[in-house]
Amino acid sequence: MRRTHTCSQLGIEHVGKKVALIGWVNSVRDHGGVLFIDLRDREGMTQLLVDPKNAVLDHAISKLKPETVVEVKGDVIARDQAAINPNMKTGSIEIKVSDIYVHNVPAPLPFQVDDSADKVNEELRLKYRYLDLRRPRNFETIRLRHRAVKTVRDYLDGQGFLEIETPMLFKSTPEGAREFLVPSRLNVGQFYALPQSPQQYKQMLMVAGMERYFQVARCFRDEDLRADRQPEFSQIDLEMSFIDREDIYALIEGMLKCVWKTILGVDIKTPFLRMPYKEAMSRFGVDKPDMRFGFELVDLNAVFANSGFKVFKTTIEKGGVVKAVNLKGLADVTTGEVKQLEDAAKNLGAPGLAFIKSEGGTWKSPILKFFSAEEQAALKQAMNVEEGDLVLFSAGEWERACTILGRLRLEGAQMLAKRGKITINPNDFKFLWVVDFPLMIFDEEKGGYFSAHHPFTAPVEEDIFMLDSDPKKVRGQHYDIVLNGVELGGGSIRIHQPELQKKVFEDVLQIPKDLVESRFGYMLEAFRFGAPPHGGIALGLDRLIAILANKASIRDVIAFPKTQKGQELMTQSPGAASEKQLRDLHIKVATEVK
Repeated sequence: MRRTHTCSQLGIEHVGKKVALIGWVNSVRDHGGVLFIDLRDREGMTQLLVDPKNAVLDHAISKLKPETVVEVKGDVIARDQAAINPNMKTGSIEIKVSDIYVHNVPAPLPFQVDDSADKVNEELRLKYRYLDLRRPRNFETIRLRHRAVKTVRDYLDGQGFLEIETPMLFKSTPEGAREFLVPSRLNVGQFYALPQSPQQYKQMLMVAGMERYFQVARCFRDEDLRADRQPEFSQIDLEMSFIDREDIYALIEGMLKCVWKTILGVDIKTPFLRMPYKEAMSRFGVDKPDMRFGFELVDLNAVFANSGFKVFKTTIEKGGVVKAVNLKGLADVTTGEVKQLEDAAKNLGAPGLAFIKSEGGTWKSPILKFFSAEEQAALKQAMNVEEGDLVLFSAGEWERACTILGRLRLEGAQMLAKRGKITINPNDFKFLWVVDFPLMIFDEEKGGYFSAHHPFTAPVEEDIFMLDSDPKKVRGQHYDIVLNGVELGGGSIRIHQPELQKKVFEDVLQIPKDLVESRFGYMLEAFRFGAPPHGGIALGLDRLIAILANKASIRDVIAFPKTQKGQELMTQSPGAASEKQLRDLHIKVATEVK
């Protein structure tokens, strides 16, 4: 190694020693004939003292500017008492430089390699991602990710898991999201698909007797992108044999407890809260509720069953619900904010936004005239309406009404947080398991069922008899782990009996027999040779790291992320294929799409 120490290691105990350091020039300051240079490497910063009159150093001094790569040798000296920097790990010493070697002088920088780059356009930072990652704060995020993954690996190893890699080149399967296809040169006209998850392979590992498998798996989905979605992402993927749901809960709670303690020094309480899907939707309007604040949804069917307000009465008569949420303290909502709330409701299918403000000792609402005095009194009691409150309503089919209010609850909470009326603390970690999801969801437009999770999820045993008569009522052994409104991951106990799996494929999901055979035939056959009961879960590693690092976007915790257009700007990918490459693959590119 060229260096004797990193830029964070030296302290007062090293005074008098000769040392060698190497790194990037962070800054150069001329203090009346003496140059002070902050030298930075990935571990930290050390101040250098350079005499510009030193003829030995003269050849190098003129080249020094931020981000120059230099190697220095010198003596460790103590700083004057007045010059000690308590905010710097090496702030008690400096290096009196005796020799400098310049390895590389940078071209003009597109942006400064410091926190001021936060204000730089993200596309520019991604184009020069190697400079963006050089910033100490971003490096610490990458190191945090490494430490978290190592913690997970060590924990699972201690629990008897084997890390096993599964293939990247798979085949197309109907698991929901659009897949990335890879043409096969050796099998003309046929395609691989990059895996959306290792789901089928990890189940085959259970049939193979591995019992406890995991991997930090790369997964691919050709979906529209947003802050928490990338076309390629990582999962902490695991599967276990001879277990039930309680075993999964205990394992994951222990793993997350270990990660939070190791990375943040925080003791999280276990066991986590458990909440059935229907309760989560009914109380919070979403299957991944943020539990750091209140504002629960309230069912008002009993209040408005005989109302003079036709919208509410008709909805109830048709089997729907009238629900409301009280955003306490938000009666000072502005016209623009009302429009924002209304747009959010309309985007989810609501015809408009019904609300009541309680301010100035009175209620204000366009719909108030339709409510009787008795209904207003009952509403006040049911919703605990007080001065300064804003009550929002939703009427319609149960799930849609809940979903609309769930979105409004989150929007309103953000408005209240901006006003300082509530605190949404990122360090208040509210974990919970959402359980008892429906196994199947009925698609009204297509007139058929699709899997709420995936088609390998086992039904709750006591509900299996309803697969023939009423699949909507069948609960699945599916579970999601949720933290502060973010779904960290999900999994299920799997079907391991070939007859039941075939029934789900063909009778419930109505997948044609020939398609079942071509896509899942090997799996059904494998189950005939002694498949153990098994289950597993996959946690989104990028989301997990974003929460640990307190980042709003998973792009901030991925070394080389892609933009919302799926482009990696540094290498300018994706790119065009050559004519020879296309010929080898027997592919023609259509220049016009009709």
